[in-house]
Amino acid sequence: MKLCASFLLLLCFYSVFSQTVQIEDYRPEFSNIRTYNHEWLGLRTFKQNGMVKYMAVDPYSFKTAIISTNEISSLNKLDYAKVNAEFVKSCFIKAQQLARTNESSIQNAGIDRHFNREKGVNLTMDLCPSHRQLDRIVFDSTYNYFQGKEENIPIGISVSGKWMQQHPEDLEWLKYLSKSGKWNIIWINHSYNHFMNNEPLTENFLLSKGTDLNTEILQNEQLMIEKGITPSVFFRFPGLVSDKAILEKVLHYGLIPIGADAWLAKGQRPVNGSIVLIHGNGNEESGVKDWINLLKYNIRNIQLGHWILYDLNQSLQCNTR
Repeated sequence: MKLCASFLLLLCFYSVFSQTVQIEDYRPEFSNIRTYNHEWLGLRTFKQNGMVKYMAVDPYSFKTAIISTNEISSLNKLDYAKVNAEFVKSCFIKAQQLARTNESSIQNAGIDRHFNREKGVNLTMDLCPSHRQLDRIVFDSTYNYFQGKEENIPIGISVSGKWMQQHPEDLEWLKYLSKSGKWNIIWINHSYNHFMNNEPLTENFLLSKGTDLNTEILQNEQLMIEKGITPSVFFRFPGLVSDKAILEKVLHYGLIPIGADAWLAKGQRPVNGSIVLIHGNGNEESGVKDWINLLKYNIRNIQLGHWILYDLNQSLQCNTR
């Protein structure tokens, strides 16, 4: 009862907050930002309720943040070439380079490989547009298995703009989980419209004629911020479909494309370090069941701490600072 009451109070708070946030002039702008004892790579600039703010990423930990001008001690604008030069040794640039290794693949381009050093998996969930409700059983079941074993359980949620617009209550519930400290949600850009047609893959999803990347990427980020969530530096292609040209464009937005080597509903079996993909939008019952069965199969290792969940920030960190 207390948990329900707490959620209702937070829901009211977030509803009021989301109505008061006004974002204007949201655009890409690279910069080297210094705050107190910290260096950031600025990715976006915008005005929120009339105040200039920046979305930036720590180029070593991949943590993103919204930074106000009064927090900044110095700021130098950069172009994409200078970003690569000034941050050449950073984990961010190394991850962008890794994403290029399979850039010509029509499906699953970007970082799709498992991380051999890990004993466990990187769980990611896609929320494509859907009229069905969120599969909350994924969160309830996962929490039950890892309760007492992992705090702040990590998950990467790839969220589309249309899903956020269609499912405000589910989004507030996810924000509540994140605020509760029980879940560490990394919010991944999954495009605004997530357009899909009946054409071949080479003419489908973001490869469809007339696709406007500014809308698909920037409008989705802006909506995420307006809804009270901070976008990560990661991007997942709708349908995992792309080509070399569009992958390069996404990289030039300062994003890191993320694929998956274990899309459970397609029968792909995860190994230690895999990037696991399930859809939690109510349209992929088999993937949800496969995830729960995977938890059951690994219950002993989970109890012993030999099979854990990683987040993408941890998996891509490097020792070059």
